[in-house]
Amino acid sequence: MNDKWFYILSAGFILGVFLRSFFDWGWPVIFLFSLLSLAILLYAGIFTSSKTIRNAFILSSLFLFIFALGVFRFHISDQATGDPLLEQRVGEKITVEGVIIDEPDERERNVKLTIALEEIFENGTSTTLDSKVLATTELYPKFNYGDKVKVVGKLQKPKKFETDTGKEFDYISYLAKDKIYYQISFADVELISRGHGKFIRRNLFALKRSFLEKLARVIPDPESALMGGLLLGTKQSLGKELKQDFIDTGIVHIVVLSGYNVTIVSDAIVRFFGYFLSGMVAFSLGIISIIFFVVMTGAGATIVRAGIMAILVLIARRIGRTYEITRALALAGIAMIIHNPWILVFDISFQLSFLATVGLIYLAPRFEKYVRFLPKFWDIRGIFAATIATQLFVLPFILYKMGTLSLVAPIVNLLVLPAVPATMFFGFLTGVGGFITHALSVPFAWISYGLLHYAIVVVKFFADLPFAAVAAKSFPLILVILIYAVIGWYLMIGKSKIKNQIAK
Repeated sequence: MNDKWFYILSAGFILGVFLRSFFDWGWPVIFLFSLLSLAILLYAGIFTSSKTIRNAFILSSLFLFIFALGVFRFHISDQATGDPLLEQRVGEKITVEGVIIDEPDERERNVKLTIALEEIFENGTSTTLDSKVLATTELYPKFNYGDKVKVVGKLQKPKKFETDTGKEFDYISYLAKDKIYYQISFADVELISRGHGKFIRRNLFALKRSFLEKLARVIPDPESALMGGLLLGTKQSLGKELKQDFIDTGIVHIVVLSGYNVTIVSDAIVRFFGYFLSGMVAFSLGIISIIFFVVMTGAGATIVRAGIMAILVLIARRIGRTYEITRALALAGIAMIIHNPWILVFDISFQLSFLATVGLIYLAPRFEKYVRFLPKFWDIRGIFAATIATQLFVLPFILYKMGTLSLVAPIVNLLVLPAVPATMFFGFLTGVGGFITHALSVPFAWISYGLLHYAIVVVKFFADLPFAAVAAKSFPLILVILIYAVIGWYLMIGKSKIKNQIAK
């Protein structure tokens, strides 16, 4: 299959999933497009003699069929909308038992637990369940992945809500992508037993907790919390005020557990070590850092997807062939959407990781020629170009989704990002040293603390400026589409120029 057909058919599937995410199309629409596809195919085979016209009809037929498959894939994933028994109990106080199937999401004042329900208790009897609930409870006592718990509270359905910037957040669909249709706020949670869940994930989370504890013993807060965010994406422990400072200065991407974090930081690591080491060694360290990040965070679906995207960026930079990497990126994205079609519209992490990957592969190399005034020392020029190009690429999407524009992001990224790889390196040594002996981790901890404190001082200074960030409550989708169309045109023009130079 040539590139033209491949990308057209891929677009058909993505369009089908995209439109079905907004419109409740059922089997009639799927059958309609399938029959229309078959009719066009038969017409092409019987009534057309020109090869060019026949190929156009065949391509149109396949496009409609693949479009119907996209609608079909999302439709079948949208059939399970809850448990009939729980649907009857919405708004009532219930008592259920289940197992925590994801790492507890600790916030400043509470913790959110994703629980796979097994039983509900009513009038002295129990009934088996097969559903999930998101329970919000107090920070203490602590619960872990794999704990079997008893939960008492009022069962509710998720609702859409308005964010601080005035944007409506579709919390219903956001949870539905993970097959969560119920929540219990202010839940009373009681531990029944430990050691359930998947063996590998349980031990990975235990290793992560132990690693963070080793860091906290030798690095005080908030520097310790920042290191946890850099290495493992534990941004909640930063605290609301400091986290907001990172958002306002446009550098929160270094501490969020998303593809944006993995993509940007891994690229910075490769560039940093590439300044001292050979290309292959730096490339290998980048791959290892991504695998380490994925493993230590528990290898959840979100971070695995982000890791795949980040590895594609490193491969693209290594081989320098956009032809192969473009196909690989498209195939990776489609495979992820086939696995879970909800992520296309309702998973911001997937969207950011995909956009960041595209920005690093295609826009960053073009942007580097505009920052030649920066020094090559520690590859500051390359790191800055890659980061700013990526931020510019994801900016329209962020404005549309979140409505926050940081005016100081370029300078803050320039000041902080070059130090991030070294900070992560010494932070890693601090944690590993803590597993051997406390004394071994102390020298690395002092270096880590200095680098972390520097980043916090820079962030706080710029966050306190009155013009650090502005809110963009109304940023229309059509404007986002137009901006990306212009960027695409710019990239295509550059590609054509390169081809013409090669031809000459």
